[in-house]
Amino acid sequence: MLLADNLASYHLEVTPDQTRDLDATLAAIRARIALSDGDIERFRKLARRNPPYTGAPLRFQLTDEEIARLAIDLYRMPGVDIKADLTRRYPLKALGVHAIGYVGRIDEAELSKLDPGQYSGSTHIGKTGVERSYEEVLRGRAGYEEVETNAEGRPLRVLKRTAPVPGQNIYLSLDMRLQAIAEKVLEGHNGAIVALDPRNGEVLALASQPIYDPNPFVNGIDFASYRQLNTSKDRPLLNRALRGVYPPGSTIKPLMALAGLEYGVVNRNSGVFCAGVYRLPGVSRKFHDWKRSGHGSVSLDRALAQSCDVYFYNLAINLSIDRIDAFLDKFSMGRPTGIDLPGEKGALLPSREWKRKIHKQDWFGGDTLSAGIGQGFFLATPLQLAHAVAIIAQRGGNHQPRIVHVTEDPGTRVKTPAEPRKLPPVAVKNPRFWDAVITGMVHVVEGGTAHKIRSPKYQIAGKTGTAQVFTLGQGERYNAKRLAKHLLDHALFIAFAPVNDPRIAVAVIAEHGGGGSATAAPLARKVMDAYLLDKYDNSVLEGLEPTPAVKRNGLE
Repeated sequence: MLLADNLASYHLEVTPDQTRDLDATLAAIRARIALSDGDIERFRKLARRNPPYTGAPLRFQLTDEEIARLAIDLYRMPGVDIKADLTRRYPLKALGVHAIGYVGRIDEAELSKLDPGQYSGSTHIGKTGVERSYEEVLRGRAGYEEVETNAEGRPLRVLKRTAPVPGQNIYLSLDMRLQAIAEKVLEGHNGAIVALDPRNGEVLALASQPIYDPNPFVNGIDFASYRQLNTSKDRPLLNRALRGVYPPGSTIKPLMALAGLEYGVVNRNSGVFCAGVYRLPGVSRKFHDWKRSGHGSVSLDRALAQSCDVYFYNLAINLSIDRIDAFLDKFSMGRPTGIDLPGEKGALLPSREWKRKIHKQDWFGGDTLSAGIGQGFFLATPLQLAHAVAIIAQRGGNHQPRIVHVTEDPGTRVKTPAEPRKLPPVAVKNPRFWDAVITGMVHVVEGGTAHKIRSPKYQIAGKTGTAQVFTLGQGERYNAKRLAKHLLDHALFIAFAPVNDPRIAVAVIAEHGGGGSATAAPLARKVMDAYLLDKYDNSVLEGLEPTPAVKRNGLE
């Protein structure tokens, strides 16, 4: 499926040294076609940077009518030329924009850092997404000429020519049918869905809502449209999958359980009595369970299935923040996963050292309790959560997430697969620890907090999460009906399936969506159904072909 390509286009170029009067020439052009103040200002900046005997672009993507208006009078305007070129096009518009990205005009800051030999004569560069991270691969190498010049630097004759090398075609691991479903189910929620293949780390879907059409950015989006996007409270330009940071809430509990088993703090049968509240010795503050009446006697399995906070408060205190920090670091919590996309945030895995450095305070027991249930200072990205659950699915197998699947030489059509990059596995002392945690995650879906998404066709292992966006005072109770939308909890869910042969790992975050079980889990189920059962909504897929893919000379 074609995600990005280049179309034949025409732009207007002016060579200052060849004009009789540059200001008069610009006025004459403006009398014939639309020119904004921004077009003229940009042209003047480019003209100042280049020798006066070289042309600078004034207007891109001329229409047939504009070409006709100019062509008839070109003989009156020396130094003005209509040039053929290529312009980037994104045929699927907003679909997959946060993964694919877009190209745009080179700005002054970029120009000062670029190799003039490679970008001389170039006007565009990858700005975001794959377009940016694979800029060199997609662009290729510029051709050049060795010329003899006079004392003023004007070329007299060409001594040698070196042909340009075209950029590679790139094919992505994205399943665009799944991408369309993920973006569709997220409509109405600001948030993100990330789906990975746990067997090799390939990105199957990377959805962030809201989305936007990248096409206007290619040749310069108008100021009013850009301001609307940039100042929107919904922040559509933010790639929430990579740059959105959220308290992970209870989605962190499977990792906590695994840490408890690994350090011998608990075993599969260790029991804790949950009366709905937890108290630290010598501390007056009460730490409540989400279920105020309590869960009664709980083991590790039931603590995961019912998401018992008191169990994990107790576990966190017995582990200590030092061991929590050391163990969760193995899952890339608090640092970038290294995905081949730009701008990924590391979020925050808190530690004693971090708090002392940033807040100039000691670490307290209450901080450990909050970290143990994914609250407090703890922050994660949707990609980190998807990566972590993929590691669980592979029982410690660890692959760096990646989105490029294959590169292709446009001349020979030889394809080079992108090899999976294995990372150090997450090793535990006893393989049965994985079994214990995964069984608990299965029970989350089969009788636990996410029982409503149980599938008769395949088995799901998952974990719900609900992250508070503000702190309740002692004695206060959360009442969603009385809160404004922006104060509602974030809804999260992580999962992988099928349990006996994992092929997809998913993380969902719906900002201010309420509970993870009610909001995020059903969204994940729709994504997994689409991928595993070929259960796609045809109305969402209208116009899409059933093949994954990016090209840039194209993106497919």
